Amino acid sequence: MFGLFLWMFWNRNKRSKLARMRAAWDLLENECQEVTRGLSAHQLPAWVHFPDVERVEWVNKVVQQMWPYFGLYVEKLFQEKIEPLIRASNGHLKAFTFTKVHFGEKSPRINGVKAYTKKVDKREVILDVQICYTGDCEINVEVKKLCKAGINGVQIHGTLRMILAPLLSDVPFIGAVTMFFIQKPLLEINWTGLTNILEIPGVSDMSDGMIVDLIASYLVLPNRFTFPLSGQVNAAQLRFPVPHGVLRLYLIEAEHLIPKDTYLRGMIKGKSDPYAVMRVGNQTFKSKTIRENLNPRWNEMYEFVVHEVPGQDLEIDLYDEDPDKDDFLGSLVINLESVMKDRIVDEWFPLCDVASGSVHLKLEWHSLLASQEKLSEANSGMTTAMVIVYLDSASSLPKNHLEYTNNEYTTRKQRYTNFPKNDRDPSSYVTICVGKKSVKSKTCSATKDPVWEQAFAFFIQDVHMQHLHVEVKDNDRQCALGMLDIPLHRLLVSKDLTVDQRFPLTNSGPNSFIKMKIVLRVLHIEEPDPESVYAGINSLKHGPVSIRRAHQEKEKHHGKPHKQPEAQQSQIHSVPQNMLVRKESSGSSAHRVNHLTSEQKPSLDQSSTSTGTNSVPRTPNLRHLKRIAPSLISLNSVASSVFDLNESSLPYVVSGEISISVRYASLRRCLFVSINGCRNLMQCSSHGADPYVRIYLLPDRRWASRKKTTIKKKTLNPIYNEKFEFLVSLDDAKKRMLDIAVKNNRPFGSHERKEMGKIMVDLSTEDVDQGFTEWFELTATGHPDS
Repeated sequence: MFGLFLWMFWNRNKRSKLARMRAAWDLLENECQEVTRGLSAHQLPAWVHFPDVERVEWVNKVVQQMWPYFGLYVEKLFQEKIEPLIRASNGHLKAFTFTKVHFGEKSPRINGVKAYTKKVDKREVILDVQICYTGDCEINVEVKKLCKAGINGVQIHGTLRMILAPLLSDVPFIGAVTMFFIQKPLLEINWTGLTNILEIPGVSDMSDGMIVDLIASYLVLPNRFTFPLSGQVNAAQLRFPVPHGVLRLYLIEAEHLIPKDTYLRGMIKGKSDPYAVMRVGNQTFKSKTIRENLNPRWNEMYEFVVHEVPGQDLEIDLYDEDPDKDDFLGSLVINLESVMKDRIVDEWFPLCDVASGSVHLKLEWHSLLASQEKLSEANSGMTTAMVIVYLDSASSLPKNHLEYTNNEYTTRKQRYTNFPKNDRDPSSYVTICVGKKSVKSKTCSATKDPVWEQAFAFFIQDVHMQHLHVEVKDNDRQCALGMLDIPLHRLLVSKDLTVDQRFPLTNSGPNSFIKMKIVLRVLHIEEPDPESVYAGINSLKHGPVSIRRAHQEKEKHHGKPHKQPEAQQSQIHSVPQNMLVRKESSGSSAHRVNHLTSEQKPSLDQSSTSTGTNSVPRTPNLRHLKRIAPSLISLNSVASSVFDLNESSLPYVVSGEISISVRYASLRRCLFVSINGCRNLMQCSSHGADPYVRIYLLPDRRWASRKKTTIKKKTLNPIYNEKFEFLVSLDDAKKRMLDIAVKNNRPFGSHERKEMGKIMVDLSTEDVDQGFTEWFELTATGHPDS
């Protein structure tokens, strides 16, 4: 008996230990599911959605504790370093003084951090830090006790990207830290004293814009700030990497724009004068204005240099041009990561924040290749290549244009012997010109060996005909200190199409050189991956690339396909989400395409028994039902409430079927849920039912996030063809669950049945990237029988 007792005690402890081990392994593998298991919706706080952006409250606490000491250091820096530099910069500022420098008690906050470790170089880590500073700092300045100015409060919001690269095998393990803002930060300053004049409407926007532009010249793409931590890295290469690619945008047309021009105080609606503003980072273009047209056609082309993907997006805003203030006609944000994957996107994009309107765009992603063989011939002014100029420094510049000209020092000196002598070193800057585009570098004051360290990019139409012209100028005397002209075709014979050297300057001193790195890259549209799926807004209409190619080959062998009826064509065009293009999980190349049109509404049951590619299955496949799990949010807090799907004792009554389409649009960064239709619903009254569909994206059960279709009167086989959007990230969408219920719209006080059935769809078990369309059985609990 004693031995049996010891064995039972040992066995119990062993099972308990193994259970704890399994629980720890499950938590490690699927943290979201294990944490939310057994929790109801009201038990979850609002931030528990397991997003990609992580909270870092411990960092905020550390910064808050260190902020007073950081403020003391900056105050000392202002008074001992910055104040003498300002006094020496201008004779009128000799009496400049910081009367008060106080950075307040409110420290900057980090709202979230997103880390990129996948689909990036293995020798780097990318962090997106959301910075928010609403400070009570106070800085007052004074000049000769007459002019007083200052600021009292600053707000700045933006996303700062930090790149830790390259990763090393030795201490400090990180070669350098590169920082920059992906987009211009939002800035608001409360001015005091004489600078209160900057608070005047119009002047305030201009002053804040100038300060933001000053920040952008140092810390906004394509500018970067690099801290080398190891002598093994090339800081210049980290500060000025080759761009990721070039986005060529064709702004073709728009349709169904809202009218903004009204007459007689809105009694008569007119049209609009639309134009578009397109932005990628700091690059902004404005289209021409089409007068009095709600369906304008622009047919314009623009090119953007894309430096960071993921990170930079294409932003398009449409406005109605007016004499006083332009009216808003809609906006659009497109994720360039998906464009880079698909190479070519030609679609109609619906506009956001307006009642109606869509814009037709064609997007082309051009890779930058160091291959002369990919260089195409110049055709009607289209860009074929790009030149990136890394302006480093110059050495031994002449003090003025009279000291050296064409290297003939003695001749020029004799001719201008009576010219007043000026021994001050030049304040030089550089102008670089390629074709019609000319850029200007910053000015380096009072030095014969200036260091600029800037990068510039130029689009090239014809490499064999165009030249790169460089001119060094003196900012004080407005004269040339040296020139350089390089034919671009010389780069074609260089290794890797790159030249990095010191170039001698003409019309300058005998030892005057300028150091530059010139990189030539060819624009080329590469072929997309045959296994990749078209991820556009109408991806279900276009289908995967492999399907499009197979369809084209089929047309070549069998001729053109039969023309579809006009009603069916219009239905497919207006509701593209009802077409399913999906790969089978078995890995075969077979695909299914299901159409649900308005003409099929009275004969859904008959179509279910037909054969062919357009047939609709009578019941959902068992393979699909097994992928549907019970809602983790709707379960009780008791662990035993997690039931087994194979348990035969559970009640299971089918109350109809519903067809839904789900896909994730990477360009729009939102989840699309399409309610196609229902069939064989249960009868709620003598006339049938008035069904509608309600949708929740769990765990969000707020009334504001509730989606609802229209009500179909007196039918048990309603056709909806309605699409709904949920603004979530792709990783977040794969962790969510759809709660879809079909309800009967009964009159007030009626005793008719309200709930007709529901279904829970676990998106973590579905291929959301590629999209799917399925018929699901409706039950009372939403959990299908296996």
